[in-house]
Amino acid sequence: MLTSVKNDKVKGWKKLHTKKDREKTGTFLIEGFHLIEEAIKSKWKIDEIILQEGVESPNWSSDIKIVEVSENVFQHITQTKTPQGIAAVVQYKKMENVIGKYVLLLDRVQDPGNLGTIIRTADAAGFDAVILGDGTVDVYNDKVIRSTQGSIFHIPILQDNLTKRIPELKMDGFHIWASALTNSKDYHTVKSNSKVALILGNEGSGIQTEILEQADEIVKIPIYGKAESLNVSIAAGILMYHIKG
Repeated sequence: MLTSVKNDKVKGWKKLHTKKDREKTGTFLIEGFHLIEEAIKSKWKIDEIILQEGVESPNWSSDIKIVEVSENVFQHITQTKTPQGIAAVVQYKKMENVIGKYVLLLDRVQDPGNLGTIIRTADAAGFDAVILGDGTVDVYNDKVIRSTQGSIFHIPILQDNLTKRIPELKMDGFHIWASALTNSKDYHTVKSNSKVALILGNEGSGIQTEILEQADEIVKIPIYGKAESLNVSIAAGILMYHIKG
């Protein structure tokens, strides 16, 4: 059992809270029974499970290396307010390069909770992939992972430059939709095509002009009350379900 927060292995786990160390090792940390089980079901490679003393190891963990730690060590590496006493180190997974018929493109979405919720909704709506443009929050950020509720393991998530990727999608027969307020049509009036890539932008400044200019359709969601705008994850959900409908 590991009991010291100064242990090199414990220090390594703690460092996985930073993007730099996640990229350096090609691994990330997840917490909780549900997330770990989803990762295993989806055939992501788990290096080791970290189990707090007194917590029973689940039956699905039998083939994976388990490292037992004291409560103080687990508290040191955890980022949840009420940890379940189980965490795992997961390897990055190389995603196949696209991509079905329905793709979500995200331009500089920066709130981890928003990104996680959008990924979860894309999974629920039956989208085939999510492409994160430059400036979008790291998908392996702890808050992003928790907000996906396991959907991070179900749907391909790629990182790419959107201005370069959009012409490739067009050549592949995709119709490009963008969500914006200016020069836009009510989304109800636009019919979905057989292959659609939907772009959503930054929470404050929306989609960058050079990306917006590549869209075939610019759509907006009408506001019937006094709110100035919709949260980007809510907008994503409304538009994805409309496109799939």
